[in-house]
Amino acid sequence: MKKKKRTSNNIRYSKIVTAVALFLFAVMIARLAQLALATEIDDTNLQALAKQRTTKTDIIQAERGTIYSADNEVLAQNVSSYKLIAYLDESRTTDPDNPKHVVNKEETASKLAPILGISEEEILGYLSKEGIYQTEFGSAGKGLTELTKEKIEELNLPGIDFIESYKRYYPKGDFASYVLGYAKDDITTNEEGEEETTIKGEMGIEKYYDSTLKGEDGYTTYQKDLRGYKIAGTNEISKDASDGKDIYLTINSSIQFFVEQALNEAEENYNYEWFTIMIADASTGAILASSTSPSFDPNVRDITNYLDLNVASPYEPGSTMKIFTYMAAMEQGTYDGNETYHSGVYVTSDGTEIGDWNRAGWGDITFDRGFALSSNVGVINLIDRHLSADILRSYFKKLGFGKKTGIELPNEAKGKIGFKYETEIFNAGFGQGITTTPVQNIQALTSLTNGGVMLKPYLVEKIVDPDTGEIVYEGKRTEVDTVASETTVNKIKDLMWETVNTSGMTGTGYRLEGYDLIGKTGTAQIASEDGSGYLTGASDIISSFAGIYPKDDPKVIIYASVKRPEGGNQKVIWQAIKDIVVNISKYYGTDPETASTLEITEYELTSYQNETVTTAKSELESMGLNVTVIGSGDKVINQYPNKGEMITAGTKVFLITNGDNLLIPNVVGLSSKQAEDILRLLGLSVKLEGNGYVTAQSLAEGTPVTKGTEITLNLAPKF
Repeated sequence: MKKKKRTSNNIRYSKIVTAVALFLFAVMIARLAQLALATEIDDTNLQALAKQRTTKTDIIQAERGTIYSADNEVLAQNVSSYKLIAYLDESRTTDPDNPKHVVNKEETASKLAPILGISEEEILGYLSKEGIYQTEFGSAGKGLTELTKEKIEELNLPGIDFIESYKRYYPKGDFASYVLGYAKDDITTNEEGEEETTIKGEMGIEKYYDSTLKGEDGYTTYQKDLRGYKIAGTNEISKDASDGKDIYLTINSSIQFFVEQALNEAEENYNYEWFTIMIADASTGAILASSTSPSFDPNVRDITNYLDLNVASPYEPGSTMKIFTYMAAMEQGTYDGNETYHSGVYVTSDGTEIGDWNRAGWGDITFDRGFALSSNVGVINLIDRHLSADILRSYFKKLGFGKKTGIELPNEAKGKIGFKYETEIFNAGFGQGITTTPVQNIQALTSLTNGGVMLKPYLVEKIVDPDTGEIVYEGKRTEVDTVASETTVNKIKDLMWETVNTSGMTGTGYRLEGYDLIGKTGTAQIASEDGSGYLTGASDIISSFAGIYPKDDPKVIIYASVKRPEGGNQKVIWQAIKDIVVNISKYYGTDPETASTLEITEYELTSYQNETVTTAKSELESMGLNVTVIGSGDKVINQYPNKGEMITAGTKVFLITNGDNLLIPNVVGLSSKQAEDILRLLGLSVKLEGNGYVTAQSLAEGTPVTKGTEITLNLAPKF
């Protein structure tokens, strides 16, 4: 009986064990099925995890677009940059006589230290890391130049290599820096823990057009092994990078140089808080120059102010606003320039005294004379008799004050033109208590150079696809509104002429004998930070000038301001503007010494390729052209300028022949673009120092041409 009982218990235990085993097996099968069929387990995407473990994607960086001036000077470009790496894994070396990893860490550290500018101990720290395939050298090993790379390569150190990338370079330093802004490396970490570096715009055009300039990165996706290497024979998916677009600005290199030169001289000779100048093409609204002192070099980013004062930092403009208050009165049809008022001091209805800069006044004077004398009391009487707060505010808004112009720069400010009470209205009429930006003033002033039609200021001439040459965007003259009649425009220009060119008026410091410069001065007091009123120190002013040159057939509009000139000295702004106008007049050929009424004949150059040198030279010289033949051949195989370009008598034309002995030509006197084009056509590498026209060349005329040889051209503006 006992034996049967044990048998029964064994059977029962066996059944239980079998059942448990079957249950566990079923659970395992169910789990395996879940793992095989499910896309997500415990909030983890299994397919993505598997793909991440076996798939690698390498980014193909798009090259950032180049920024040019209107005359094709390179202002911002990509240059090669290198990151230093060291391979530490011994498995890279298959031939002991040709090691592919760092063998002698101490020797490597001692040789790299003086080049990288860090200690041997720091380098040994990087080289002594264990269990890694390769290492980097921190910030000291990044952003290396071609020259530094070559120095390291000459050491022939095993296991040392480079990863090429790009960095942003500004060949002209602080030239137009607030317009260009800057772009810098933006470092992120991908899913695999690897650093990825892109170039990102931070200020100016670089920021405003960041997406246009940076293009679209490509990629290569492939299957990898445990060490991260591509598995041979597996599929690869690739997408090519789409390079960024090139941007051509309206900035004219010569005119920008004139402005920067004047500001540099002002900085050397005078003390002030800041000084800013903007110049526009009078007939299109294109910005030809824009600069601020102090400036900064985008290569080193020695920035003291991150706001572009010409666009992003509004201030009280002072009496340059009288131009627009007078225009508002004239547009009402009730303005009489011979109407008189008593100058000196005006007492408002609440007892506030508002005075002229000459509080003694000039007695009873006309409104016309009050403009040239920059009389605040004249503006008050004009508003009181012929305008109202609503009319004045409405006209200021019509001229674009109180809103953005839409110029292609970040952080553009609106300024404010709010005024309500009597004193506020009168103050607004002569530019106090309201704020504007220089670019808003430039926009309003375009109405005086276009018969009353106001133009939108713009900075981008065109955007070009570098791969196809297609122009994807083209800037153009844009009419915003008709804001004044021809009668008003002509009258205001006459008053601006009187202001500058009549003895005893406020603008005579800007007078240049023989130069038809017209303008309006402005001196605004600086408001106290606590809002208690205006500062009264001699230097506590912003002095401005709104000018047009020349009066008839205007070429440029100028707006300049200087904050806190030492002792209130106006000479700092007078001298800068006069220097700029003299240089601009020579550039346009409108100065008294060189202006000429001689008729200039233009020719459209034809192609002389495959023509005999004798025939081509004879025909070109018969048109008064200066011909230079390069090479000893008898046939023309290339030429500069190219077919279809418009040229005038005296222009240099270069004919390249089929001969072998090519000699370097004399390019002194040519523009940087002309010289660069012809020399590169000959296969030379060109380095430019300065900007403008060629004054000297490092390789003399007649030197045999060796392709790839570098020639340095010294440049300067042509005055």
